[in-house]
Parts: sequence; structure tokens; C-alpha cells
Amino acid sequence: MAEQRVIDGRGLMPPEPLELTLTALDTLPDGEELLLLLYCQPQPLYAILAQNGYSHRTETRPDGTVEVRITKAA
Repeated sequence: MAEQRVIDGRGLMPPEPLELTLTALDTLPDGEELLLLLYCQPQPLYAILAQNGYSHRTETRPDGTVEVRITKAA
């Protein structure tokens, strides 16, 4: 199983979760996944990911937490 980093942005104010995510992606090794936890859909992030060669999967947990799993696109 691939390694995983987690950014819990649920208690942070915008744009801090986005800034932390972009900083983490700068050093994300191939095959490693970044898990971002939020209480909303990060629409601006999705466009940035697409432009920079990342793929993502988004799921919403029963408690309302949005999980965004980010990896480098194949």
C-alpha cells in the first residue's frame, strides 16, 4: 500500500488548507497519496490539480467531512 500524508483542514480558515495542500504537493513523491480533510468541496483546488498533473477522488463521510485523495496522475 502506498504511503499517505494527511492535511486536516477542517479547523482552519481559508485559504490555509489550500496553501498547505499546494506546499505538500510540491514534495509529494510518486506513488504517495495526499489526503485532505475538509467540511466543503474545494472547487478552486480541483482546477489547480487538473492544470498541474494530479488526479483526485472525493468522498463525503457520514459526519460531513469531505475526503479528497490526491495523487500524481499516471
